[in-house]
Amino acid sequence: VNEACSCHPNRVSFWSVSFIDNMAAFVAGSGVVLGRSSLTGSQICAAKKPAFAASKCTLSMNMAGSGNIDRKFMEQALRDKYERLDMGGKVMAEYIWLGGKAADTSSGIPMCLDPTDIRSKTKILSKLPKSISELPIWNYDGSSTGQAPGKDSEVMLHPVAMYRDPFRQGDHILVLCETYTPQGQPLPSNTRHQAAKIMDKAKDLKPWFGIEQEYTILDLDGHPLGWPKGGYPKPQGPYYCGNGADKVYGRELAEAHGAACLYAGLSLSGINAEVMMSQWEYQIGPCEGISAGDQIWVSRYIMQRLSEEYGMYASFDVKPMPGDWNGAGCHTNFSTEPMRKPGGFEIIKKAMDKLAKKQGEHIKVYGAGNERRLTGAHETAPITEFSWGVANRGCSVRIPRSTEADGYGYFEDRRPGSNMDPYVVTAKIVETTCL
Repeated sequence: VNEACSCHPNRVSFWSVSFIDNMAAFVAGSGVVLGRSSLTGSQICAAKKPAFAASKCTLSMNMAGSGNIDRKFMEQALRDKYERLDMGGKVMAEYIWLGGKAADTSSGIPMCLDPTDIRSKTKILSKLPKSISELPIWNYDGSSTGQAPGKDSEVMLHPVAMYRDPFRQGDHILVLCETYTPQGQPLPSNTRHQAAKIMDKAKDLKPWFGIEQEYTILDLDGHPLGWPKGGYPKPQGPYYCGNGADKVYGRELAEAHGAACLYAGLSLSGINAEVMMSQWEYQIGPCEGISAGDQIWVSRYIMQRLSEEYGMYASFDVKPMPGDWNGAGCHTNFSTEPMRKPGGFEIIKKAMDKLAKKQGEHIKVYGAGNERRLTGAHETAPITEFSWGVANRGCSVRIPRSTEADGYGYFEDRRPGSNMDPYVVTAKIVETTCL
């Protein structure tokens, strides 16, 4: 706690009060790291550093190109005062949808230009719905999200998936929505609509996905967390799955994200530090069909919300740092039921032939700026070539050693970038290999 309060500039930019509260709960012997004790982080900080005793913690930062920004953090006790109020049985439903840059189709090819363009607003319900069908259709101003003109700005929100809310907790929920015109037509940016159709055509094959979402944690000034300002850390090598204060930065955000995803009900299967310092990965899956895309988008939303509390944020840029540093991907593991049964390896080999014939089509939708990442270096294959191999991370598609040995299993498409639209990518893989 003393080190957390000292805000050592070479270790972290700062720690949010809520995280220090969690540490206080642990120190107090609650036995639950994510719980809270009666001793707040601010009280602990006040004993070490009186400036933290104020009702707000303020951090002044210089965002690139935007001047100084003050990020204020409310003391947890003050937040609790209102979060614990009796709401009379009402339920807060956070309706979530993709903004215009999250699923851009202006070029004629669906492309995610900004995977953080995830919008949301709160609807108050009289009771907790038992199913999606009980959730009302809602609307928003599409002219403010780049999805409708001002003279006809209403866009309809159709609920498609529901999750527990890890921020409000209790009976409150997260509601993922598709976007439609008032006439019932899906918006051009509604890539889920078409993906769901493709998944429905292949439903008898039971397509499974496991998606590895990589990201880079940045300070609010846009600099990788822990990197020397104006310089570079030691070369890659010790950071992948590393441990220690000189190797790992941002674990607090990565683990809070994992816990929040599990609370929400997402199929989180793992977390690990990645090859570049401050780069992390989490895995979602196995998920069947359209749920893979749903869960990746909700997991990204949860990451965005957590950044508000931790004062560091996730970049999904495919190559956030130029030079001899790994890029960030969204490796997509895939199998169908026949691939998972004896003899499935032969079906996987046939799928490789199909993927090879459509290399160009896949690359077009596998992530903006992916040419900066798929260079043939840093565990990638050249963007212009298709290749596959067993246990080879330098290929376009990797076949696990266990799949070869067992004669059945899955394959890993390593080409998708970290900023990809999971609806478009999963649908494209199914369309090419199964339909």
